[in-house]
Amino acid sequence: MVSSPNNTGTQVTEFLMICFPGMQDTQHWLSIVLAPLLVLALGANFVLLLAIRQEASLHEPMYYLLAILSVLDVILCLTVIPKVLLIFWFNMKPISFAGCFLQMFVMNTFLPMESSTFLVMAYDRYVAICHPLRYPSIITEQFVINAAIFIVFRNLLATLPTPVLAARLNYCASNVVENCICANISVARLSCGDIRLNKLYQFVSVWCLLGSDLVLILLSYCFILKAVMHLQSGGATTKALSTCGSHLILILFFYTLLLVFIFTNKAGKSVPSEVPILLNVLHHLIPPALNPIVYGVRTQEIKQGIMKLLKYQH
Repeated sequence: MVSSPNNTGTQVTEFLMICFPGMQDTQHWLSIVLAPLLVLALGANFVLLLAIRQEASLHEPMYYLLAILSVLDVILCLTVIPKVLLIFWFNMKPISFAGCFLQMFVMNTFLPMESSTFLVMAYDRYVAICHPLRYPSIITEQFVINAAIFIVFRNLLATLPTPVLAARLNYCASNVVENCICANISVARLSCGDIRLNKLYQFVSVWCLLGSDLVLILLSYCFILKAVMHLQSGGATTKALSTCGSHLILILFFYTLLLVFIFTNKAGKSVPSEVPILLNVLHHLIPPALNPIVYGVRTQEIKQGIMKLLKYQH
């Protein structure tokens, strides 16, 4: 709520999410796409996690990293999409002040965590193909534990200032967020204060975290491709390319969607405001839906583990 504008003690205690400003009468139709995708994303990730837990042959570092990715996907889905569907179906636009900044924190922290997980997975494939004899001694369960600690603390420390800086602003006027989610700049621009530091910090942190991850991932795959080209066995080459192909497809899709969102957001009035909002929503839904499916289809061991799980349930 917002008290009278003439009151210097005016403070916002909740925000109203209006999603797509120019599509208020038709935006609910988007739920026809979003709801099945949410069910698919959650179902596929839970099946994958159960298969990795139940199947002894999947108790290996590579699959533990995939499990970390699935957990991050589920958290991101549940943080964003249910609220969007509640807005579409029941017009539940209000979100509390604390709830908004909690959502902002999760989004800003867990997306870079997903990026870091892709980086660790790329390193796993690099060691497996470029240094196969040393793989068992380098990629161990302890390595996965250390990687998980790195993923959590690196991104937590780097992204925590984003919601903290936004929450410390003075919100004394409008509380209407023209977005489906509590994105940093969408919320910060409602404040009465100077938000240049907020914009600068988000820009620097995003490009430092995701940018460095992407560069290192591409470097890893350059080394992998070089090593694969020198393999004598055609079968070994095909298997290596197949395994890495599924990784690379998902990684490129993740970063492509993210980069398109960033650039359309920066394009300002030349791009309709609904486009970056929709891309932001889809980025929390399409990769989580695709990741377990692509890995399940392209990785024989995971496919077998899922089949065993389904047979066991029946």
